[in-house]
Amino acid sequence: MIRIEDVYDPCLSAVMGQSHSGEEMQDPTIYPKADLMFPSGENLPICWLDPNYRIKKTVSKCSRMSVS
Repeated sequence: MIRIEDVYDPCLSAVMGQSHSGEEMQDPTIYPKADLMFPSGENLPICWLDPNYRIKKTVSKCSRMSVS
């Protein structure tokens, strides 16, 4: 990653990075954050991908509640 801050900025959908292949650094490339994952195979946290994740979580929680 060129700027690590871009990875956890939920307002950005892609990041600029360089792959290392052989002895030469490759040209910077844009990588969609939806395609990235940790070396362990885990996806990036939703709070790094969606700036509205809290709103969706609250709406989802409220829709499960019933009024008596």
